[in-house]
Amino acid sequence: MFTKSFKGGIHPSYKKEFTRSRPIETLPPPKKAVISLSQHIGAMCEPIVKVGESVKAGQLVGISDKFISSPVHAPISGKVTIIDDMPHPVLVSSPAIVIESDGGVPPVRDLERVDADTEKMPPEEIRKAVSANGIVGMGGAAFPSHVKLTPPDGKDIEYVIVNGAECEPYLTCDHRMMIEEPDGILRGLFLAMDALSVSRAIIAIESNKSDAISFMRRAVVEANRTDKDIIIRELDVKYPQGAEKQLIWTLLGKEVPSGKLPLDVGVVVHNVQTLFAIYEAIYKHRPLIDRVVTVTGSRIRRPSNLRVMIGTPISDLLDFCGLEGEPVKVISGGPMMGIALSDMDAPVIKGTSGILVLAQDEINRSPERACIRCSRCVDVCPMNLLPTEIMRLARAARWGELTGFNITDCIECGCCEYACPSKIQLVHLLKLGKLKRLQMERAGK
Repeated sequence: MFTKSFKGGIHPSYKKEFTRSRPIETLPPPKKAVISLSQHIGAMCEPIVKVGESVKAGQLVGISDKFISSPVHAPISGKVTIIDDMPHPVLVSSPAIVIESDGGVPPVRDLERVDADTEKMPPEEIRKAVSANGIVGMGGAAFPSHVKLTPPDGKDIEYVIVNGAECEPYLTCDHRMMIEEPDGILRGLFLAMDALSVSRAIIAIESNKSDAISFMRRAVVEANRTDKDIIIRELDVKYPQGAEKQLIWTLLGKEVPSGKLPLDVGVVVHNVQTLFAIYEAIYKHRPLIDRVVTVTGSRIRRPSNLRVMIGTPISDLLDFCGLEGEPVKVISGGPMMGIALSDMDAPVIKGTSGILVLAQDEINRSPERACIRCSRCVDVCPMNLLPTEIMRLARAARWGELTGFNITDCIECGCCEYACPSKIQLVHLLKLGKLKRLQMERAGK
């Protein structure tokens, strides 16, 4: 079943024209890198270096013995100067390792391994390499990729879905990767399929990226892998088309049950940059120490797609692209699901997909009014929730009643708030309700 769409969703102003034609540039390595020990879902890493120690670019600097975690590596060579709480783009602050650069050259990415015979590489070796090189989901969630490639016994995976939707407004980093690195993305896909012993995959791209569709289709044809069944699907343009559960429904007609994961319906979803990172880990011995980030917005003089070292202060990106006047709001991510930044010294982390800088007239909010029970929020909710009722219970602090409304299924996409004519801050109330409900569950209530 292929529906090209899903129930609910919205059509915001996408504003991708600022950067969709901008080739990827490489930002010079930072003079100082802030390597957060929490850049992924799961257990935080522990530092394995000390203050005053010299490190090399690509060196392992933080690990965890927990399965759901991901190691971190030094993006530059230099000396460790601080191990302490530092600014974080999502958590406000988090333990981090600070490295002062010695001017050394980062690992090159243009040399492939001569011993990379991936068609004979055992699945377990692929998973170990993905884990050791710190690969996580780079679409924003930052779920450790080796976990996705290790389904539990009894969970048979039928499809790998390549998420090239990039439905969030303004962002174009994945779009450019599909144009400029289609072969690497495809090789990463083959590795993920081999790790899961899967023969079928779907590459899903929204129709507003026709050039990316062409480049990926050509790469599939030229690869000529008769052992792989690869289909490219052109999707309707709608937000949040790239959300995992919506993507699975659109492509396969399968509904991921409440509280379950894609693997429960035989599917694993990987972002295009994640697959490229898997390719580099296997073919080039290169850990995840950089990524492509879109820097855009009305206050950016030269909107760009930049390849940036993990740990680079966000202020470096803003200086490189230039600011037009004083920024009013700087967001890590896109306008729908991104998080406003309070400290420009916060670093780029593995899940940083964009830096968005907006002017005052773009963020002015109308005064909040009373709910008129119009149900527009219900109509657009891609998870079939009832935001009106969740809002009412959250405002009354009736947290125990939220379970019956499946609040933990909320993906915090912002569709409800975008559609609300009363300008109610629904996302804030939904996030608060989720937090309180989870706290009660952990307390056994």
